[in-house]
Amino acid sequence: MAIIIGSKNPTKVKAVQEVFNNQIVYAEDVPSNVSNQPLSDEETLMGASNRAKQAIDLNNAEIGIGLEGGVMELDGMTYLCSWGAMIDKKGVQFNASGARIPLPIEITEGLRQGKELGDLMDLYAQKQDVRKNEGAIGIFTNNLIGRKEMFVHILKLMKGQHEIYYKNKV
Repeated sequence: MAIIIGSKNPTKVKAVQEVFNNQIVYAEDVPSNVSNQPLSDEETLMGASNRAKQAIDLNNAEIGIGLEGGVMELDGMTYLCSWGAMIDKKGVQFNASGARIPLPIEITEGLRQGKELGDLMDLYAQKQDVRKNEGAIGIFTNNLIGRKEMFVHILKLMKGQHEIYYKNKV
């Protein structure tokens, strides 16, 4: 079964390879067609869905996957959010989101100034490419949960939905 993830971000690709370890996984850069910094659950899910829809159309894939990170506001606080979308060749789509944790005020202020979370995290952590490694979730959980683990969780939620959907189809 050929699976295409609509990103070449190594953290996202490794997560897909871990969950779909017996399948052929291809990574293709496709646009999310949302802002570079999604600012709501809706926009983040839309980005994941757009990536999955474009991925399924490539190379005769069985499954297209989109994974997207963003932020969302709730009661005056800004939280990390992550969404995944998985579409199969029949056009059936499955979605899932990950855990949310609040961001420190200095990160929130940077986001409100129009900066991207990835750039802010590089400055905050004094590292390069946090988004391609542990992610903000890793930094703010002291690496107890990294970005790859977050995406693995989301992918397992979608894969399980897919399996039970077709198991119950008679």
